[in-house]
Amino acid sequence: MGRTIVIVGGQWGDEGKGKIVDFLTEKAEIVARYSGGANAGHTVIVGEKKFTFHLLPSGIIHPGKLCILGNGMVINPETLLEEIDVLKQKGYFVGEHNLAISGNAHVVTKEHIALDKKEGGAIGTTFRGIGPCYTDKIARRGIRVNEFIKQKNDFAALVRPFVKDTYRLANQAISQGQNVLIEGAQGTLLDIDHGTYPYVTSSNPTAGGACTGLGIGPTKINAVSGVFKAYVTRVGYGPFPSELGSAKETEDEAKEEALSQEDILRANRGKEYFIGKVLRKQGREYGTTTGRARRCGWFDAIAGKYAVNINGLSSLIITKLDVLSRLKILKICVAYEIDGKKTTAFPSDMEQFAKAKPVYQELPGWDKELTGVKTFEELPSAAQAYLKRIEGLLGVPIAIVSVGPERGETVFLRPDEFF
Repeated sequence: MGRTIVIVGGQWGDEGKGKIVDFLTEKAEIVARYSGGANAGHTVIVGEKKFTFHLLPSGIIHPGKLCILGNGMVINPETLLEEIDVLKQKGYFVGEHNLAISGNAHVVTKEHIALDKKEGGAIGTTFRGIGPCYTDKIARRGIRVNEFIKQKNDFAALVRPFVKDTYRLANQAISQGQNVLIEGAQGTLLDIDHGTYPYVTSSNPTAGGACTGLGIGPTKINAVSGVFKAYVTRVGYGPFPSELGSAKETEDEAKEEALSQEDILRANRGKEYFIGKVLRKQGREYGTTTGRARRCGWFDAIAGKYAVNINGLSSLIITKLDVLSRLKILKICVAYEIDGKKTTAFPSDMEQFAKAKPVYQELPGWDKELTGVKTFEELPSAAQAYLKRIEGLLGVPIAIVSVGPERGETVFLRPDEFF
């Protein structure tokens, strides 16, 4: 029997889901995306080739897979066709055989983008028209893909062949015992209902959104795995308790391709800005969609446990463990202090969350480069202890650890959690 697996982001997005979905796609027949639009950015590196996706699922570069854009998405036809064209130039053909678009997904228009540029700056949106499009959807005045393809223009004609009843395709695949991999965009803390409102996206990137965004029932999902960086990043505005210094780089710093020895020394002396700089530079923490420098911070186990509960996670995937190399002391946020009181509960009141000060546990770091590691036992003992501590705090087993950006730089701990 096949399995249906949902992959979600456990933090504020940018957790490295694109690489993980690419890694898992090998054994899936269907790869589906269920929410968001071109505000997402997934980067996949295969050998010397680098792929950047905003709308297409990462599985599109694998032959023999059907990729689905679900009804919960908002789609800019121009952006979609540009992505398809870029793939064609790299030798990857996208056609009806490997891409299906829900006719019930909504269309992002130029008017949506213009409105987003006018009003979205206050919360740090990507200016891709996502919020205005979802606003029109909820107000029942939006344009669905089914309506769009009836128009007489070049974009409509090019999109038309891809449009299918995708809920039927997804349910048929599940009933026929195929492996279905469901790909989330953004992250739990950006969820419109469960995230740090109002500094959130306009959809439900949490696991529940997979059901409504694809038209499948919750009983058809076998497992939900959450992707977490070994630290935390955030793009845009909003509270971030474990943030390390400012992400606003000087022009000179932005041009730097590598860290200096002085940067490392200052980070290891406990200078927060330089710890953040080490994470940002070593992790290449710049937005795939916007190019903005990401805000970086220590791993937040309180927010992580919240993500476990909201999504019902059955396993964890830890990415970018290699980025922590060269730091002598690592920290994990294990509690918040709010108005002088310590708590391990994630606040539902965002005014309270904005006041939260992190309470840290310190762990030793390591110097060893991790990109060649293939098994858990090959990791430095300090890295093993760090992972076990995260596993213990979140109460869910770690199934995969990523130690580099390429497909092969992956340690598979629990293959039975997937296909």
